[in-house]
Amino acid sequence: MFLPTKRFQHFAAMALIGDGVMALIHPAKDAEAWKQGPRPWRNLMHFLSDKPNLTRAIGATQILTGIFWALHQSRNHPKAAS
Repeated sequence: MFLPTKRFQHFAAMALIGDGVMALIHPAKDAEAWKQGPRPWRNLMHFLSDKPNLTRAIGATQILTGIFWALHQSRNHPKAAS
């Protein structure tokens, strides 16, 4: 499935914000949800599941990044902001 660039960027911003909120609410569960993939990634997720405050900080960063990305898209596409 191919998404046009604008739609993909919108979806990616929503995913960043949503995952960031989940990390703030329940950091260990959020890290556990991502424990699939290559070994280095699994090791990182295992590390984060034991560090709830770090996971929350990363989640807050994800939320801010998603919001700023969405705002940047709105500036580049004024019709989409209304």
